[in-house]
Amino acid sequence: MSHNLFDLSGKTALVTGGNGGIGLGFAIGVAKQGGNVCIWGRNEEKNQQALAQLQPFGTQVHAISCDVADEAAVEKAFAETLDVFGRVDGCFANAGVAGGGRFHEQTAEQWQRVLQVNLDGLFFTLRCSARHMKERAEAGDPGGRLVGTSSIGAKVGMAKGEAYAGSKGAVMSIMQGLAVEYARYGVTANSILPGHIETAMTTNNYQNEKFANAIMPRIPARRWGRPEDFEGIAAYLMSEASQYHTGDSFIIDGGFLMS
Repeated sequence: MSHNLFDLSGKTALVTGGNGGIGLGFAIGVAKQGGNVCIWGRNEEKNQQALAQLQPFGTQVHAISCDVADEAAVEKAFAETLDVFGRVDGCFANAGVAGGGRFHEQTAEQWQRVLQVNLDGLFFTLRCSARHMKERAEAGDPGGRLVGTSSIGAKVGMAKGEAYAGSKGAVMSIMQGLAVEYARYGVTANSILPGHIETAMTTNNYQNEKFANAIMPRIPARRWGRPEDFEGIAAYLMSEASQYHTGDSFIIDGGFLMS
């Protein structure tokens, strides 16, 4: 009998944008606790590299090429996920894109692309997962975890990043609504707000001396966040330990918002 509070044996997590950065941190956190992982990502080469990092943990892992902004692609990828694993116990809707520039110069296409990935993609992905978890609950197998990646950008003024920040603010509201709607099925819904995290997508910013000098003194932890800082929250949210914890927004920023 396992005495590990966060034992995820037999559970399967779906992580969109799971082939790098924070998403891969989520995936590794689940795999380290014995959970199976399906990652979705648009870059097949990165998908394979992520699988190579996950395989040593000895759980079942699989990768699917998918653009979450494409509704049909999401439905197809979710069907494949169920074919491979039989179930999805937790969904981390993490795929996202940045976008910005001077607000008055942005085109409608630039604005819409951010919302298509960060909001439509989240909707398509979580809709599949919520439907699956509801059907499973009605068949006598309740439970499930819905997680949306937001950002501390939702809580601070992001000049030249209004589309991104706006989309991430919406993520928190969506997850709160899901928390209320699906609690009756044993499903929790929470959002995660990363701070300044150094990933392949952000490394250029953090290597910029002017940017680093402005931001680093405001981070009490005195370092940029890393993908591995998200392993623990993924394990917790996937586990039975979090079954009564829903509708929350987890800030993981090294104390930045407190400074």
